[in-house]
Amino acid sequence: MTDSAARGEPDVVLRLEGVTKVYSGTVAVKNADFFVRRGAVNVLVGENGAGKSTLVKMIAGVEGPTAGRILLDGEPIVFFGAGDAMAHGIGMVFQELNLFGNLSVAENVFASHEIMRHGHIDHAEEERQTAALMERLQTGVNPRAMVEDLMIGQQQLVEIAKAVARDARILIMDEPTSALSAPEVEILFRVIADLKAKGVAIVYISHRLEELMRIGDYITVLRDGRVTGARRMDEIDLHWIVRQMIGSDAKDFSSAGDHRLGNEILRAEDICLTRISGGYAVDHVSLTVRAGEIVGLYGLMGAGRSEFLECVMGRYPHSTGRIFVGGKRVRERDVGSRIARGLALIPEDRQRDGLVPILSVAENLTLASLKKLAKVFHIPARREAQQVQREVRDLSIKVADPALPVSSLSGGNQQKVVIGKALMTEPKVLLMDEPSRGIDIGAKGDVFRIMRRLAAQGIGILFVTSDLEEVLALSDRVAVMSQGRMTALFDRAEVNEAKVVAASSIAHGPTAIVKPKELNA
Repeated sequence: MTDSAARGEPDVVLRLEGVTKVYSGTVAVKNADFFVRRGAVNVLVGENGAGKSTLVKMIAGVEGPTAGRILLDGEPIVFFGAGDAMAHGIGMVFQELNLFGNLSVAENVFASHEIMRHGHIDHAEEERQTAALMERLQTGVNPRAMVEDLMIGQQQLVEIAKAVARDARILIMDEPTSALSAPEVEILFRVIADLKAKGVAIVYISHRLEELMRIGDYITVLRDGRVTGARRMDEIDLHWIVRQMIGSDAKDFSSAGDHRLGNEILRAEDICLTRISGGYAVDHVSLTVRAGEIVGLYGLMGAGRSEFLECVMGRYPHSTGRIFVGGKRVRERDVGSRIARGLALIPEDRQRDGLVPILSVAENLTLASLKKLAKVFHIPARREAQQVQREVRDLSIKVADPALPVSSLSGGNQQKVVIGKALMTEPKVLLMDEPSRGIDIGAKGDVFRIMRRLAAQGIGILFVTSDLEEVLALSDRVAVMSQGRMTALFDRAEVNEAKVVAASSIAHGPTAIVKPKELNA
């Protein structure tokens, strides 16, 4: 009998002993021990860059440890790739979606383990089983739908379904709720409870600490690649987690700025975007932002928030409406020209829309501002290096050398690179779509302080978020969308959580905007 079993705890099915992982001189994980228990949710938490994703990639066979060993069922084992780990019953839901956009939902779910019949893929059976998985996840996604046509939250559910379909005995979930709405999170938790009851060991990574407290059975905390604490979840509280993560209690980053707001810097009038299936994704939305103002845009998944930002940015040339920057009409309809007019967008999906993974950190940072850096027909290397070092310093990007591939960074540091790329274009208006998605409590504080600093410098900021606390803490005004329409607009002095939630649940009515007094809590 193992020690854990003697204490009445579930058996340890997988154990990492003294593992270390080094990338190009950077130590991502150092001498870490981690235990995965059967029939339990084993939480792994830490700031961005702490080494969480690296640790689970070693479990999933994506990476091999530089030192230390992995034991499965008490026996040392070496995984020769992700396929080998899968053959031993280890599945993973990656933080960055690992889907084929040009394939259907069913084809993605059964990619690399297709259902065969008489020497051919049985598409009908794959679609039947995928439909059952979608029903289990309570989502109406059609198994035949192309993944590239799905919203990011729906793609996240497909990624989860893909992992569940493999009947893994160890299932790693890296930020599985980062793009899910509250009801979808509840559904996922029920699926996890069902998997636990069947003896599946869950390794769960999330930056939503209250979520971890609710679902976790055991917790291991990483800081700078080292394990700083490991406990049963019922023995600790949120303050303990934060202290282990950052070495102190949470910092206050939500205080409002005291600078004076300037003149109107952005005006969007009557913006419309039609859906392929009919109706409006963005339905006659109008909004203004003043210089130095932070406007939060809240809404449930499918409300049209991201599409609205993309219309403003020029991603949909067929959208209608009028855009003004600094009082001047923006008639250009392409993204490049709107960047030149002072607009910049930090997209929701940093991997698909914000970064080029095969390029270096430096090359990604300067990608949108090459014209500003160029001198005649070439870019002075010294000037480019100085600009890159400035952004790395100002945004606290953890990287040993900006020449390293951006794909070698943690998710939070990748997000900072996307923000830095936007800032190097010297924008007048910064559009931020879920800027804290997949970012831990420390990095989130960094991003929020950056937003406050930029607003104090006179940049107008319009940001989309699904976090109520975030939108209330940061915003000078809060706009709310529901089903493609603007349903409410609140000043900081009058807004509260109840009003925002009520406005986000309003179905289409006769008026586009509901007056705040109609939503008094």
